[in-house]
Amino acid sequence: MKDARDLVAILDDDPSVRDATASLLKANGFRTESFSSASEFHNSPHHGEMGCLILDLRLPGMGGLELQRHLAAGHPEISVVFVTAHASPEIRDEAMKAGAVDFLAKPFSEDALLRATRLALEKSH
Repeated sequence: MKDARDLVAILDDDPSVRDATASLLKANGFRTESFSSASEFHNSPHHGEMGCLILDLRLPGMGGLELQRHLAAGHPEISVVFVTAHASPEIRDEAMKAGAVDFLAKPFSEDALLRATRLALEKSH
């Protein structure tokens, strides 16, 4: 039987990044659900199954850091892994201090993403 928190959510406004991330994770045995915006993510009925959110920093509407703050208040059991093309040491530090499991700068290796995802799911249990 699957664990109740084994779903990996992918939130990125770039469809090619969402698709490639979902394909990689599915090929490695993960269940995924993809979203293009924070509002789409908020409307998902599957929050109770999510153990990990792979989150882009820059999104239309609510950005990644703001969403991370909302999750910490309402769904602290969902572990966050940031993926971004707009990394800076200050933003990385802010995300990590707020509880992110990892902060990966694009382009990142498949192994780095898989490691971070496994760690995030372990942390969510």
